[in-house]
Amino acid sequence: MVGRYDCRMKGILGRLSPFSQPATARRSGSEALATAVREYTIDELARQAGTTVRNVRAYQDRGIIPPPERRGRAGVYGADHLSRLRIVGQLLARGYTLSSIGELIEALAQGHNLAQVIGIESAVASPWTDEQPALYTLPELVKLFEGNFDPRVLASVVDLDILQQQGGKFVAPSPKMIIAAAELVKIGIPLADMLEVVSQLRANVERAAEAMVQLIDKHLLEKYGDGLPPPGESAEIGDLIWRLRPLVEMAVHAEVSRAMQRAATQHLGDRLSHVLEEFERARGRADTEV
Repeated sequence: MVGRYDCRMKGILGRLSPFSQPATARRSGSEALATAVREYTIDELARQAGTTVRNVRAYQDRGIIPPPERRGRAGVYGADHLSRLRIVGQLLARGYTLSSIGELIEALAQGHNLAQVIGIESAVASPWTDEQPALYTLPELVKLFEGNFDPRVLASVVDLDILQQQGGKFVAPSPKMIIAAAELVKIGIPLADMLEVVSQLRANVERAAEAMVQLIDKHLLEKYGDGLPPPGESAEIGDLIWRLRPLVEMAVHAEVSRAMQRAATQHLGDRLSHVLEEFERARGRADTEV
């Protein structure tokens, strides 16, 4: 059955975590993986995955994702559910149907040794931040910005995915971004000007992130082609990716700090040079008058 599908699809789905394995087996590849486990309600899961609650339930009905853990009357989802939803979303965006995705997952689960790739999917697709999305109403945003939130720039904020409209409310995937923007607006920096800088930054960061992920793919995964890693190597690969994640973040942070220091020093130097020139001119005029 698997041979009917594009080998790229097998390569992606071949890295899905085996939900049929015990939780202890899924986490045995890395201590970091164990600490990364997070829990979600179905609403939170859908929001994090960029889909709808209706879709989550439909995927469960088709067996594409397993049902949640039941705790009383509540269903609890984990990082495995989220990472699988994200990969399913990527496959749907590439034109695959739910039927083909469901059939391939079933075929892999029945005989293609998904245990070979334990931990890789979670290491790659689980959230890269501990931030939890925050929900705001428009009045709450205006209050946060102390009345300086101009609704006319709201479309730009949504286009940049800083806020996601959800009915009459707005979800902030990164509340830190909203708080930082509010503080900058309070000290006098217009939100529209700030959004222009964010737009430029977004393009540069996305190019750098793409290049970094390509390095991971080239040096850790490409050697396996479109197939599965051999037994015993997948846990090691998962561990390597988990170790790389904080290193990548440290490198990005260091580069941002270096660039900010360079820019700030340059602009401060320009301003000091201007002040010094004015001082010299003023002293020259004073000497002439004497």
